[in-house]
Amino acid sequence: MSYFLILAFIFFIGSIVGWVIELIFRRFFSGANPERRWINPGFLIGPYLPLYGFSLCVLFLLAQININFIHNKFIEELVLFTIMALVVTFIEYLAGLIFIKGMNIKLWDYTDEYGNIQGIICPKFSIFWAILSAIYYFLIHPDILESLYWLSNHLSFSFVMGFFYGVFVIDVCYSLKIMVHIRKFANDNEIIVKYELLKENIRKRNEEIIGKKKFIFAMHSGREEFLKHLKHYKEELNKKI
Repeated sequence: MSYFLILAFIFFIGSIVGWVIELIFRRFFSGANPERRWINPGFLIGPYLPLYGFSLCVLFLLAQININFIHNKFIEELVLFTIMALVVTFIEYLAGLIFIKGMNIKLWDYTDEYGNIQGIICPKFSIFWAILSAIYYFLIHPDILESLYWLSNHLSFSFVMGFFYGVFVIDVCYSLKIMVHIRKFANDNEIIVKYELLKENIRKRNEEIIGKKKFIFAMHSGREEFLKHLKHYKEELNKKI
């Protein structure tokens, strides 16, 4: 039970920290955001990205592996970071593929990146994963183990985790309901919906209609209004063809 709570906490921290990283990246560095606006990343409403949560859990588990057959410390760490980057890249690929095949939705698009595979993964972001793995391994992992075991044995820690996952599950259910509408629209029109492009399209329409943008609940609207957003998205795609 203690180990389960530790992984639950790591997922919680990873999801939130990942959301902050993506928020800053999209605001200041992403070429897909030339207007430099604050964009709520991911498909959930709240400030968390499950992909980063799962990835941090994997890094936590991999960081405890001892590669005893390698006697050179530098090579040992290089091998470990390579394994971490490959495993996290595989998680990223699997998550992207599940949404494309299961929902006809492309949550992110690396099509323009060198060496990309199906626009889901690419060497550039695999290198970023390796850098984040090194940061975690050297600066975070050695100092958190004792604190994690201490927290997992206190009742207040379990309460915080329960509260977070209660909100998280509600958010997932709500967001998946939106995804179902998008999936039906994608199937009816035989297209793959690029989620980031759809969000940008909805943002612009909201600014035109109500005169302001939405950061939280950016995808929220009535069913009929949301269907209009989807039709407008399709029209914009046809113009580019």
